[in-house]
Amino acid sequence: MIKLETNRLILREWQSKDIEDLVEGLNNIEVSRWLAYIPCPYTERDAKEWISFCISNAENDKRKSYQFAIELKDVNKVIGGTSLDNINAIQGTAGGGIWINEKYHGQGFGMEAFNKRIDFAFNNLKLRRLDNGFFEGNKSSSKMQEKLGYKIEGKRRKGFLCLADGQHKDEIITGLLKEEWLKKEN
Repeated sequence: MIKLETNRLILREWQSKDIEDLVEGLNNIEVSRWLAYIPCPYTERDAKEWISFCISNAENDKRKSYQFAIELKDVNKVIGGTSLDNINAIQGTAGGGIWINEKYHGQGFGMEAFNKRIDFAFNNLKLRRLDNGFFEGNKSSSKMQEKLGYKIEGKRRKGFLCLADGQHKDEIITGLLKEEWLKKEN
């Protein structure tokens, strides 16, 4: 089982005990409206299906993704999630995203967790590039990605149907090269 740590957080694989925290964090339109595949309301059944998928994926020897629960160390509470998806070892690339329970916004947890995820991608998985994005208007995600060295590379017009609010949303496409991230780290 993979476990990544920062000063305040543990990034670990999802477990059955996380269902309540998962529902609490995602059953909120202020969070889910920025995510493509999260319905609102987000139910216990949704959480159980997600965790079952994550547990099954973690057992795959040739996995193409990692999904991490973001746990706040001092209270042992899951406050969000982050992922690395579509890992292409030949090209050295991956995508993924992050969400944080609204109760924990504005405290730097997203930045801390996403930076650790980037470190894992570049230093453990030996990737060279990360592809990401955010829905147009998501200022928090835009600001965080910019601080971490991501560059805006384009716009995918009406690229996603957001399951939470039923709207087609524009995605601002971003990318991060390992050397750009290393410059930000030093």
